[in-house]
This record gives sequence, structure tokens and C-alpha cells, in this order.
Amino acid sequence: MKKYEAVIILNPNLSSKADDFIKDFKKLLEANTFNIVKQEDVGRRQLSYSINNHNKGHYLLFNIEGDPSKLIEIENKIKYNESIIRHLFISVKTHSGEDSQLLLDSKNKKNEPEEVVEKLEKVKQPEENKIEKSQPEEDLKPKVSDTKDEDNSEEKDDKDE
Repeated sequence: MKKYEAVIILNPNLSSKADDFIKDFKKLLEANTFNIVKQEDVGRRQLSYSINNHNKGHYLLFNIEGDPSKLIEIENKIKYNESIIRHLFISVKTHSGEDSQLLLDSKNKKNEPEEVVEKLEKVKQPEENKIEKSQPEEDLKPKVSDTKDEDNSEEKDDKDE
């Protein structure tokens, strides 16, 4: 039996029906003598590029084991399923028992809004803690007009003589 990782991206409009799809997919795998080692429902995520006018997709990941000749039959059956916008089966040597990076990232993003609010509160400082300027802005600007006036006045003097 060969080991595979399957990534399936569902239409984001059908996220509520993801559980039904998972049940049907499990039945399809079991009917073709595949064992499901691990399953992850990552949820809706932003796609890197638009697929069939969808910018988001519902990600499902499966670690499966089975006969390579039966995998072709499974792919042929899911190829025409309209709820799937992309699928990928990858052959692997071993299955890692850890959660996938996609799942970890999606968990971190769920916690991220709370962290962002905390960071924003830290950034906002009262007016008295802000650094005051040591010189007014007028003193920092070069006095170009003064030098021109002096040059012009000398030229006028030369013309008068």
C-alpha cells in the first residue's frame, strides 16, 4: 500500500456542505480500499490566485494509504464534481503525525485579530509622551530668500554706479 496526501479545495460558497462532502469522499475512498490515516478541515482561506472566479476556497487535507491503480479511479470520479475547484494527490514516503502548516496558520489567523487590537492599544500614546521638537520648523528651513536678496542688492548697487 502506497501513502498519499490529498489536498482538496472546495467551492467557498459550499463551505456549509463541507461535512457532507467529507462523508461522501470517505465512502469513495473506502469503496476503493483506501485507509484514511488523518483528516484535516482547514476551512476557508484566501487563494494565491483566482480559480474559476473564486478568490477563496475551503481546504481539506487527507493522509491516505491505498493501491495506486485505484487512485486513478478516485481521481476520475472527483474530477467532474462541481463542488471541487482543485484537487491534488501527492505520493509521500511517510505521514507526519503533526498538524499541517495550513491548519496551524489558519489557527494563528483566528487568534490574530485579538493580538492586533492589543498592539494598536500599545502604539497609541498620550500626547505628553510624544517627543517634542527642539527647534521650531521655521528655524530648520534654509533661508534661501535672504541670500538671494543680498545678491540682488549688490547687483543693484553695481548697476547704479
